[in-house]
Amino acid sequence: MAKYIFIVGGVMSGVGKGVATSSIGKILQHYGYKVTAIKIDPYINVDAGTMNPVEHGEVFVTEDGLESDQDLGNYERFLDKDMYRFNYMTTGAVYESVIHKERNLEYGGKCVEVVPHIPKEVISRIEFAAKKTNADFTLVEVGGTVGEYQNLLFLEAARMMKLNNPAQVMFVMVSYLPIPDKVGEMKTKPTQYAVRTLNTAGIQPDFIIARSRKPLDDPRKKKIAINCNIKQDDVISAPDIETIYEVPVNFEKQGLAEKIIKKFEMFRNGRGGMEKKPMKNKKLALKWNTFVKKIKRLDNLSNKKIVNIGIIGKYFATGKFVLVDSYISVIEAIKHAAWHNGYWPNIEWIDSEQYEKDPKKLKELKEYDGIVVPGGFGSRGVEGKIKTIGFARKEKIPYFGLCYGMQLAVIEVGRNLAKLKGANSTEINSDTSYPIIGISEDQKTNIKNRHYGGSMRLGAYPCELKKGSISRKAYGDKTVLERHRHRYELNNEFRDKLKEAGLEAMGINRERDLVEIVELKNHPFFVGVQFHPEFKSRPLEPHPLFKEFIKSAIKRKNKK
Repeated sequence: MAKYIFIVGGVMSGVGKGVATSSIGKILQHYGYKVTAIKIDPYINVDAGTMNPVEHGEVFVTEDGLESDQDLGNYERFLDKDMYRFNYMTTGAVYESVIHKERNLEYGGKCVEVVPHIPKEVISRIEFAAKKTNADFTLVEVGGTVGEYQNLLFLEAARMMKLNNPAQVMFVMVSYLPIPDKVGEMKTKPTQYAVRTLNTAGIQPDFIIARSRKPLDDPRKKKIAINCNIKQDDVISAPDIETIYEVPVNFEKQGLAEKIIKKFEMFRNGRGGMEKKPMKNKKLALKWNTFVKKIKRLDNLSNKKIVNIGIIGKYFATGKFVLVDSYISVIEAIKHAAWHNGYWPNIEWIDSEQYEKDPKKLKELKEYDGIVVPGGFGSRGVEGKIKTIGFARKEKIPYFGLCYGMQLAVIEVGRNLAKLKGANSTEINSDTSYPIIGISEDQKTNIKNRHYGGSMRLGAYPCELKKGSISRKAYGDKTVLERHRHRYELNNEFRDKLKEAGLEAMGINRERDLVEIVELKNHPFFVGVQFHPEFKSRPLEPHPLFKEFIKSAIKRKNKK
């Protein structure tokens, strides 16, 4: 029988429920179990595609083309498994499905009500994901916190599942324990209130993961146990650490996986019988632990080898704070590749708008070993990005353009090397004389009909790589599958002009004759890709193009 673990937030969001969910899944994998994970978002949005990345973080695209929450990226990176549409749901998607069924008379003429029909739809989706993946454990992360009104229906679904199958369902609360500077003591009271709030929904947590700046001590563990009706041994300390990939190791040191398996009474051995103790796949665990030790070693070396990477974007600021979640997959892909090459990445965020105001500042970019322009939309900061790309081209700084970053590289080369004065994307200037980046016919129809949500070129598409290209060398394959999220494409009318200027199409989607990869001649690394390679990078298997980019950045560093 499949087992279900619901992971809910306690005091506040953004303290690592997604990483906790991924880490629990990872350590359960180390015991030989099949694991899948689901994210529930309490938004009326049908998917994450229409959400502002500054407010919500990165939009992560699955293999089958769903625009989802960034936590699905964490699930993929930790579990080393692709996530799909059935791994994500929102309030909007659930209501849309129920209303669609009602219109089709699938409720047989019954009065359709918020309760029980909405929670039942949530349950059916959770069970479908478990069945589809044949998972032993299905981890269900409920976005936000237990005190939010929007989450009541999801908690009700979880309560109903526990009521119907008590031996199959478990609850984990991830709660933050603040240490006020002026007080200097870790406070448990917010967590106590969070648990009581969860109790009002008819749910009692089996484990509490105590997030804080410092490790949890015994007096605090005892206080949480007494006041939250939980065993002291089931309070798991989760202090701040250098990298998220150490979290499974921390959980395993406290025996979390073994405790979960014991509570579920799942003592499996290789002969189909039962053991007194869970059997661990030491080979799998060793692989992950070796990776974590390598990261820590690179971080602690006295002669630390650092590669400096600048990310040029605009989705950084939210008020006075920097929100790196807008580019989380890009950041992680850079880290994976740098660690693989034996270097520690120093990643800096650069606002492109400053170069529009003061082009003299561009010389600061010489300090970087490599520059990345990630995906994005709209005209704000674009001219600054184009100036940055031109500087990287002239100064031979390794450049990697992702999606919009490829399109802007094409515009820069078109304007300054192909002599197509004023070349632009029709997204930015619909009246440009040289629409070097344009919109496809099917997308024109979508825009005309104001059909925006879920209508871009989304998900995995094949790309054929040209022999002798940097990309073909990096991948080692002739054809690859990469994930997309965009409306605009390189205009094929300008391919020959660009090739004459030195920018050649090195990756093509043959089905629709679309350019997927461009590379500039006589440059150490100047590559633009129309897709998002960052979505497919894994800690133990970095993406080939990111590995090649970092390798080139390291060469530049060593030359300097």
